Amino acid sequence: QVRLVESGGGLVQAGGSLRLSCAASGRISPTYSVAWFRQAPGKDREFVAVIMWSGGIPTYADSVKGRFTISRDNVESTMFLQMKNLKPEDTAVYYCAADEYPYARAEAKAYDYWGQGTQVTVSS
Repeated sequence: QVRLVESGGGLVQAGGSLRLSCAASGRISPTYSVAWFRQAPGKDREFVAVIMWSGGIPTYADSVKGRFTISRDNVESTMFLQMKNLKPEDTAVYYCAADEYPYARAEAKAYDYWGQGTQVTVSS
């Protein structure tokens, strides 16, 4: 069983930065994919970024490419989402997720474990 806990959300002005963290406990195999998703009010959960727990080249949604960076620290069992040049449309609850399979998928239904979410609000 894997437990994920996000932190680091908050209120920031447009153009600002935030770094989200996701602390993982339990057994995460190097073959796992770990990802960030977000969900704005009245909208479906949306893929943001994914990386293999063992490392490798990450994949980003077009809407965040060049502004967000996903990373992980295997020693600390923590993954991160560095967000720069934030825009009001980035406002959402951000979730970290883990998939037992090494496919780096963008579909939320593929993920087996989820955190509780952290709110990010970007003011204009």
